[in-house]
Amino acid sequence: MSDSAYRVETTSRLAQWRIENLASCTYRKSDPFKIGKWKWHLSVEKNKLLYVKLYPEISSVTRANPPIVSFIIRVVSSAGDRKALIHPEIIDKQLKNNDDFIWPIEVPLTGKFIIDVEFLDLKIASPEGGEPSSIWADGLTQQRSNSRALISLGRMLKESIHTDIIINASDGSVRAHRAILASRSPVFHSMFSHDLKEKELSTINISDMSFEACQALLNYLYGNIQHEEFLVHRLALLHAADKYDIDDLKEACHDSLLEDIDAKNVLDRLQNASLYQLPKLKTSCMQYLVKFGKILDIRDEFNVFLQNAERDLIAEIFHEILNAWKGF
Repeated sequence: MSDSAYRVETTSRLAQWRIENLASCTYRKSDPFKIGKWKWHLSVEKNKLLYVKLYPEISSVTRANPPIVSFIIRVVSSAGDRKALIHPEIIDKQLKNNDDFIWPIEVPLTGKFIIDVEFLDLKIASPEGGEPSSIWADGLTQQRSNSRALISLGRMLKESIHTDIIINASDGSVRAHRAILASRSPVFHSMFSHDLKEKELSTINISDMSFEACQALLNYLYGNIQHEEFLVHRLALLHAADKYDIDDLKEACHDSLLEDIDAKNVLDRLQNASLYQLPKLKTSCMQYLVKFGKILDIRDEFNVFLQNAERDLIAEIFHEILNAWKGF
């Protein structure tokens, strides 16, 4: 049996194991694959029933912080109409060993099938005994706000301390500081360094952003943004980062959008990846749709997407589909 028979393909929160012709009285264990902080295994055992297991690899990381996991697991037949068996959603289940999650399947499966695990959340227990915390909830954006200097900058913005510029959003205005904006964005720096309208009037018009999104942008630039605020406005922030040449914000949005690709947002993410030239996001969306076969689950949405997408992007998608067909 080839090494590929044990390999699990992964993206940020999705794992798939392709299995061919599992004989009766057979046990098979996957190679380790990494999701979050842990390495994981899938295993299948075929006897009277098919038993599927998901568990973390025993290690110092697992012993110190056993994962508390929420996930959806499916078994999908590769033949015919891709019949899928779906286990009820698992919420906040702690997994320590290979007996903590066992799924007995009574429906006989023949030929090729895929075990598909979509990790919804991974948490670790609080050392102080409080509520478990998600490893995906404390993003880099919030960590940048911890020093005293950033706290002081946040106060300057919140309390309008010696502000010298007004930003007009689509539905409101907010005061800010030229020096901060100029130091964070080459575009703002250019505005304030030349004899432009913004220099004369001490006003910037940003009519393509809402007041709340504009406030989130300023909170990021001043190092005072909260993670939930960042998540709510990250697409608007991506647009602003691209427009005002704020590389670190664009990278933060790019990384964040990679973390929670799913069937509901993958087409929008793909469109944004193409629009803002985000190669990692485009690759992950393509992989999710084509390599993992999710394009078949959203046929109607995909057909609508094709009517509005750019030709070059459509060509890339069909190129990936053809390559996937050749390799399967």
